[in-house]
Amino acid sequence: MNVQAYAVRDEQRPPDNLLLQVIQRGLRSQPKRLPSWLFYDEQGSALFEQICEQPEYYLTRAEIALLGAHAGEIAKVLGPDVRLVEYGSGHAIKTRLLLEHLATPVAWVPIELSSAPLRLSMQRMEQHFPELPIQPLTVDFTRSLRLPVSPRVPRRTVVYFPGSTIGNFDDREAAQLLRKMRGEMGDNGGILIGVDLKKDKAIIEAAYNDRAGVTAQFTLNMLARLNRELGCNFELGGFCHRAHYNAMAGRIETHILSRHEQRVCVGRLQVLFREDEAMLVEYSYKYSLEDFAALAATAGLVVQHVWFDPDQMFSLQYLARAN
Repeated sequence: MNVQAYAVRDEQRPPDNLLLQVIQRGLRSQPKRLPSWLFYDEQGSALFEQICEQPEYYLTRAEIALLGAHAGEIAKVLGPDVRLVEYGSGHAIKTRLLLEHLATPVAWVPIELSSAPLRLSMQRMEQHFPELPIQPLTVDFTRSLRLPVSPRVPRRTVVYFPGSTIGNFDDREAAQLLRKMRGEMGDNGGILIGVDLKKDKAIIEAAYNDRAGVTAQFTLNMLARLNRELGCNFELGGFCHRAHYNAMAGRIETHILSRHEQRVCVGRLQVLFREDEAMLVEYSYKYSLEDFAALAATAGLVVQHVWFDPDQMFSLQYLARAN
């Protein structure tokens, strides 16, 4: 495998004492909340892959259809000799569709929090692109990054952020992340980012409430993880998943609801949950083209190109530095 500087630093979770402090602080908040990165332990990552296969979850199918229709055009915009730095690479299925059209890519730099899916994606990519230099980073992409030295000088560094993960950040956090990308791409670089679009409420809500209940399992796995890793005593049957679309805010709001009044031990903290009390675990923002252009502008970026899937449910947008 053509892998350079592969030193795995598994930062999937902070040390136990810090993790406990983060969770206790969130459960003392009003309303209660837990950080969404807790979703993605090994079990959570596997469940998310199942979510992507559910008939209601349009996002992955729409993005793959988009790349099927426009990957060649996207590659022409990016140009030859690109270093592709990918945030949250996962299994990199969409990345392969893009790399198939890129001319003489310099390197692929996949960044993934969990080392297991990163290794798997690298193995798959090596099969398709045996000559492609791969320079993985097992870190949290929201933190300051030190990108590896490229095997040769790239014409352009492109930060690739597929999926709709930018929607999991509020406006302030998203602008901060875009500014960070702007620094990493350099003066001549760009950002290729997936942006989910506003659409009918029923379509959006169905995507986060699949009939098979996989998303509910994914959400409640967060509590199972805390039981495993911190010795908490969440009774999973005492909680349920709820996701609804707040049209005014333009976002899906995912909560874990307590089915009845109960107390849970989190370290030495006794946490009271009232019946029907909602604990926030994730936002997922949806954008109009105008919304996202305005967000990009706050980070010193301008939208140069937009591509849509055939049903115009989803977009890939190419951002460059504003003048």
